[in-house]
Amino acid sequence: MVHDKAELLTVREVAQRLRVDDTTVRRWIKNGVLEAITLPHRGARQAYRIRRSTLDALLASPEQTVNQ
Repeated sequence: MVHDKAELLTVREVAQRLRVDDTTVRRWIKNGVLEAITLPHRGARQAYRIRRSTLDALLASPEQTVNQ
């Protein structure tokens, strides 16, 4: 499906939407707070993609805290 690519967000895009640092998003992924797809590792940092639906679900439930 062509729309699948548009549904995946980078760590930076998620960080910008949540108004946090990239490092915070990466910590949430590593701690299991935010579900992400792990891409093959080539550089200094692990690459992830986050589904737009995962971000939307996180934003829809404000009572859930992500302070981990």
